[in-house]
Amino acid sequence: MKPCVLVFAGLDPSGGAGLSADLQAVAGQGAHALTVCTALTVQDNDRVYGVQPVDAGMVLRQAQALVGKCAISAVKIGITGSAANALAIAEVIVRLRERQPDLPVVLDPVLASGHGDLLSRDDAVQALEPLLPLATVITPNGPEAQALSDATRLDAQAQTLRARGCCHVLITGGHGEGDEVVNRWYGQDAPREWRWRRLAGEFHGSGCTLASAIAGQLALGLPTTIALENAQHYTYLALHDAYAIAEGQRIPLR
Repeated sequence: MKPCVLVFAGLDPSGGAGLSADLQAVAGQGAHALTVCTALTVQDNDRVYGVQPVDAGMVLRQAQALVGKCAISAVKIGITGSAANALAIAEVIVRLRERQPDLPVVLDPVLASGHGDLLSRDDAVQALEPLLPLATVITPNGPEAQALSDATRLDAQAQTLRARGCCHVLITGGHGEGDEVVNRWYGQDAPREWRWRRLAGEFHGSGCTLASAIAGQLALGLPTTIALENAQHYTYLALHDAYAIAEGQRIPLR
C-alpha cells in the first residue's frame, strides 16, 4: 500500500493552490493524499475574492472517517479557514500521536495570498497557535516568518518559532530579491541553506507544492534533511516548467 498523507487545506477553484496542489505534489513523491477540505474559496490564479470556512464539526468528521480506515504516514496543513478549524485539526493530530508519537506534521502557515488577500475569517496568526507546537516542519516565507515571530532577523524568527514547539523551521526566500532564492533551514544542528536560481515571473501554489512535497517525502520514511532537499528540487522543477491558464501567475507543473 502507498503511504498516505492526511491533508488539511482549502479548495482553490483555479486548481493552482490548496487541495489540488497538495494532491498533485504528494502524488509526485509516490504517496497518496487524503484531502480534508477546511474552506471553500472564490479565487482565480491571481486573487482571492472570498473565503467560506467549512464547519469545524465537518472538518473533524472528514478526518475521522479517514483515520478510522487508513494508516496515516504524515500530515500536511495549509489554510485552516478559522480558529475553530485549527483546534479541530490539532485534536486530530493529538489523537494520532497517541499511537504514532513520531508522526511527521508539515505546517504551511499561509496568512494571505501572494497579493495579500486574506484566507481566514479569524486572525490568521492567532488561529495557528494550537498547531505550532505540533509541527515537525514549518515552511513560512519571509513575511510569514516575521508575522509569526514579531522578529526581523531570520535567526530570531526561527528561534522564536522553535521555542513555540516547531522542530524544524524552513524559511523560504521567494519573496526576497536578487538572482537567487535562498531557503534557510533551522533545526537541531547549525543552520543550513539552499540556493536556487530565481525564476522569472510569479507562481500560484508554490508554497503548497513545497510543503506537500516535504510531507510526501517524510511519509516515505526519509530523514528530514533528505526530505527537505528532495522536496525543494521537486518544487524548483515544477516552477521551472510552470504553465499558464490565463494572464498572471503560472501554475507549477507538479
